[in-house]
Amino acid sequence: MTTKMTEPFVLTDRFGRVHDYIRISITDKCSLRCVYCMPEEGLEFFPDDKVLSKDEIIQLVKNFAALGIKKVRLTGGEPLMRHDILELVEGIASISGIEDIALTTNGLALARLSEKLWNAGLKRINISLDTFEADKYREITRGGNIKQVLKGLEKASQFPFKIKMNVVVIGGQNDNEIIDFLKYSIEHPVNVRFIEFMPIGHTNIERDNEMWKHKYKGVETVFDICETNGWDYKPIDFAGNGPSENYQISGAKGSFGLIHPVSCRFCESCNRLRVTADGYIKSCLYWDDEESIRPYLNDFEAFKAKILHSLDMKPENHEMALAENEKSQFQKPTWRHMSQIGG
Repeated sequence: MTTKMTEPFVLTDRFGRVHDYIRISITDKCSLRCVYCMPEEGLEFFPDDKVLSKDEIIQLVKNFAALGIKKVRLTGGEPLMRHDILELVEGIASISGIEDIALTTNGLALARLSEKLWNAGLKRINISLDTFEADKYREITRGGNIKQVLKGLEKASQFPFKIKMNVVVIGGQNDNEIIDFLKYSIEHPVNVRFIEFMPIGHTNIERDNEMWKHKYKGVETVFDICETNGWDYKPIDFAGNGPSENYQISGAKGSFGLIHPVSCRFCESCNRLRVTADGYIKSCLYWDDEESIRPYLNDFEAFKAKILHSLDMKPENHEMALAENEKSQFQKPTWRHMSQIGG
């Protein structure tokens, strides 16, 4: 099968947004059970044969590269739980047209794998870390060991990765630590990204929506903390694929970013598509719309048609803010939990 095209292809939706970035969940399994990612009772993971294989993922990326995708992020679950992760990164790095490969991880395996990942072709790492307190980390992740994460962060910092730290701000749980993460950005060459807690994957709608509204906190409070502490900050351009608005405190080695999917609309500049661990294309993180593309991986024209149809279904806005205000939404939110979508 050939996926060559005579002219460069550009994936553009009906609102004029150009898509050059794909996020692929390569497993729904995770070594943690974070409160915003999985339900307390846990999840039944997909059987191995339901998850895309290494060869399927590589073919998937080849197809997307022929459609103009340049940037790939591997997510999960926890992508470093895959035994073939290094071969997968190497295979994607060898695909013509792919300019950037990134990975989102909980960091638990980075002490062991950082050097091998760099040699395989990985360029960027996002580490999920919502607290610096061991007991609180154990609570948020339902059993995680923060020492292992910090050891992995230290190891990854020894290589030329561009490193971001993802901090989901949860009211009453870690919002009192925003100042500590800002100090970390001053002292370390890391981009600390504060992310709003999103209403995704609720199993009991009434119960879970009430819990979410109670714990949701807008990330614009970061500015208030900077001003209270007398820290001057300014907006900066930050190379990357994410939707964050980035800033740097005067004299800081690193920077900080704000990702506010609920309080502000960042959908206008959304350039990403998502593929779930079981091979479904999602054009929007929040909505239920998805289509299986696994059967079409070796039929490029059929694959292309599926992607274009999914892109045509992409809404202008995800309307998460309507959930906060108890207003009616025009579509059905996704049934999947974040660990199954890949964030």
